[in-house]
Amino acid sequence: MIPVPSGVRVWLATGHTDMRKGFAGLALQVQEVLRRDPHGGHLFVFRGRRGDLVKVIWYDGQGACLFSKRLERGRFLWPSPAHGVVTITPAQLGYLLEGIDWRMPQRSWRPSATG
Repeated sequence: MIPVPSGVRVWLATGHTDMRKGFAGLALQVQEVLRRDPHGGHLFVFRGRRGDLVKVIWYDGQGACLFSKRLERGRFLWPSPAHGVVTITPAQLGYLLEGIDWRMPQRSWRPSATG
């Protein structure tokens, strides 16, 4: 998991992105489309057209980081382009990267009543 410091926001770029882009191309998209500073310390997440690949860019204060994850089966759940820019919590990012529905995660086990 990406070590997300407290106070960091996670931004999803809705729609699909050309996954051939590296940090420079994605940082330019953050500036022009999302209207954010890619060097501000926040995480920006992009999804490819097929939906099985995401890239995360993050500037940690020392340098630029580019993370990517491809699912072997399934697709990453993604908001529609009509939603514009979407912000999620770091916990929701963890769900997203695991392929879990980050909008409404379900518990797999609930403790029974005692006594």
